[in-house]
Amino acid sequence: MENQTIAIEFILLGLSSDPQVQMFLFFLFLIIYATTFIGNSVIIFVVKTETSLHTPMFFFLSHLALADISYSSVTVPKMLENFVANKKSISLVGCITQIFFFIQFVVVEMFLLSAMAYDRYVAICDPLHYSIIMTKPMCWKLVGGIWVLGFLDVMLNGLPLIGLNFCGHNLIRHYTCELPAVLSLSCSETSLNYKLLLASCFLFGFTSFFLILISYIYIISAVLKIQSTKSRSKTFSTCSSHLIVVCIFYLSAFSVYLQPHSKSFTDIDKVSSIQYLILGPLLNPIIYSLKSKELKILLLKKFETRK
Repeated sequence: MENQTIAIEFILLGLSSDPQVQMFLFFLFLIIYATTFIGNSVIIFVVKTETSLHTPMFFFLSHLALADISYSSVTVPKMLENFVANKKSISLVGCITQIFFFIQFVVVEMFLLSAMAYDRYVAICDPLHYSIIMTKPMCWKLVGGIWVLGFLDVMLNGLPLIGLNFCGHNLIRHYTCELPAVLSLSCSETSLNYKLLLASCFLFGFTSFFLILISYIYIISAVLKIQSTKSRSKTFSTCSSHLIVVCIFYLSAFSVYLQPHSKSFTDIDKVSSIQYLILGPLLNPIIYSLKSKELKILLLKKFETRK
């Protein structure tokens, strides 16, 4: 340890080393990020200003849009900077800070999806008590609890990360400081960190996923009992956008975090991470806007009014 240089920064190798490809990717991801920011901001604005959307479902959707803006902003701006920078580096403090905020917002995203599944469960399986159960104070308690869970995961994985030493290798074969990629570069003992990462994946990731799964088992059971095919289709269509978003997020996230750790990220890992880090926040407002008839009508009215 005494003869090794302590790393104070990391080099993010990114998606490509070809200058022309990097310039193309810069403009591509700049457009994606701008669209993500604008699209989710519009969702938040419309939900806040339209009284007809002051329902639990849209309340959670507006917070999901905020989480999408937040964790996309943790990653993409630095990624864009490195596309045009001569030295594609990030400081050790900056890297750890990026991990802290990333963990916070991803956990918030996961449990907001769980809260939205629970909202659909109550609406479909217990409609007579919906207004009694899903009150405004209840919704705020759920959102507050979700942010606390995010903070707990930050403490669980973030605090042990601070005590690690990084020496020798400082090349991250990725475009961002994701925890598995950073842990693989530490010259300290990281078995505890990997155990905590795996534990948090099960504790937070699988808990939120199983809450969604259980909600949809009850929802599907209730929908199948509806005699009318038209009514059955109409009822289940209220969940379709949420199901699409859940599948996109969890399939790509689990493919990265639930594999044996290695010294470098593969190209498949990078593609998977692009899906839930960058494309997910872009697609979420589009999916909900297209699938939610009420939201789509209000957005069209807003657009026509400004013309």
